[in-house]
Order: sequence, then C-alpha cells, then structure tokens
Amino acid sequence: MKNSISLGILLTSLSYLLFTCHDVTIKLLVDSVSVWQILFFRSLTILAGCFVLGGRSLVTRTVNSPIIRPMALRSLMLLAAWLSYYTAARDLPLAELTTLYFAAPIVATVLAVPILREVVTAPRWLAVVVGFVGVVIATDPSRLTISLPVYLALQAAVLWASGTVLLRKTAMAETSIVQMTISNLFFLALTGAMLLVSWKTPNLQELALLFGTGIIGGAAQLAFFEGMRRAPISVLAPFEYTALVWAFVLGYLVWSDIPKSEVFVGAALIISAGLIIILSERRRAISPA
Repeated sequence: MKNSISLGILLTSLSYLLFTCHDVTIKLLVDSVSVWQILFFRSLTILAGCFVLGGRSLVTRTVNSPIIRPMALRSLMLLAAWLSYYTAARDLPLAELTTLYFAAPIVATVLAVPILREVVTAPRWLAVVVGFVGVVIATDPSRLTISLPVYLALQAAVLWASGTVLLRKTAMAETSIVQMTISNLFFLALTGAMLLVSWKTPNLQELALLFGTGIIGGAAQLAFFEGMRRAPISVLAPFEYTALVWAFVLGYLVWSDIPKSEVFVGAALIISAGLIIILSERRRAISPA
C-alpha cells in the first residue's frame, strides 16, 4: 500500500476516535451549556492553537489564501449539519438517529465520482455497503417512519458528506493550519452572535470541559484535514463507521452502558469494511501498472 494512503487511513481513523471523545465532552456539557456556547469556546480554543503553531505569518497567509470562499461555504454546511443533527436528536431515538446520519459515507462516495473525478473500485463500494450494514445491525433501528426529524437527520448526513468532499477538493491548495484557521474564524463569528441570547457563565468544571472540547476537537480536525490530503474520499469514507465502535466503547467506559449482542456483530462488520479497504489498496499498490 502506498505510504500516503496508509497515513491517510491512519490519520482519518485517529480523527474519528478523537471526534468521538469530543462528542463525549459535549454530551457532558449540553445539559447545562448551550450548543452555541460550546461551539464558540471550541472554535476559540482551536484558533488559539492555530496561531501558536502557525506563528506570526498565519494572519497574512490566511487573508491571502485562495480557499477562503470554499471554506466559508463548508463552514455554513457544517453549522447547518450540526443544527439539523441536534434538532433531530430531540425527537429520534439514538439508534435511528445514528443509522440515518451514517448515510454520510455513502453520500460522500457517490459525490466523489462527479465532483472529484474519483474512480471508485468495487472493493471500495463493498466496504461502504458492508460498513453501513454493520451500523444498521449495531443500532437496530425499528419502526422508522418518514417525519421531519428523519428528514433533518438525513439532511445532516448529506451536508456533512458534502463538506467532506469540498474539504478534499481544497485540501491540496492550502496547509491544514490555514484551513483550520479559516474554518474556525467563520464558526467563531457565527456562534459568537448567538451568545447574546444563550450566554451562561460557566463554573470551573464546565470551563475545563469547554476548553477540553476545543483541545480534543482541534487535534481531531488536524488529523482529519491531514488525512484528507493523503487519500481519496472513497478510500477514507468507510472508516467513518469506526466512530460508532468508539462510541459504544466510550459509552461503556464513561456511563457503563452495556452494548447488546447486535453491537458486536455490527462492530465486526464495520471492522471488516476497513480491512476490505486496507487489503484492496495494498493489492493495488503492489500490482504491476
């Protein structure tokens, strides 16, 4: 397997582990702090880290970056995706919500063909489908009917997938630090405006969790952005399903949630999806041109 694709898979898998840890901290906060305030502190912390890593030249590089417009569009997509997801979460059971949202890797793979001109091989399609079947078995959605929350969950999946494809399209034109700076500047502006009506002075524990969310989220973003620079969307998409495995593991460790037997079957299929990609890409790398 080519070193670039191997590193891309490793970084993307790491990012989904970190994003799941990030979601755990948000779950610990969301009962007492508004989502707007959480996202504001998250973006503020990530921006501080970007300026520490990027140095004095980061401002000039960001202002003169050729990808400001597409990154602004991506920020709007992600904000709309999160708002759709959290709104749907009020009315949908976790199993149904998770299954609908994990349509995103399928959407991303489909969009990668016309937008990125990727050639999606049969093993890549197989991995996406196997992973999604694993999600369905693990979450066991039942009695799913068409409703506004269902639509919002699907909308969140499409918006997230579209944002991922857009990131891949711009990834090679700019460094990850500049991309993160642009993205979080827009998030800071968008969420900051909402603090006027949703501000709550955090206590010390909440403040620690708020900044912790930013630190974990920043590390996740950096790994995700770097992973997108190194491998095609159709290779990386199935690894998004690993977030579900981490969610069950952390749910057990943090809240003592005991997974059902179906979870282990689904997890096995999700892991199999990743192995399909790894083995097929290794085979492509060593096969003669």
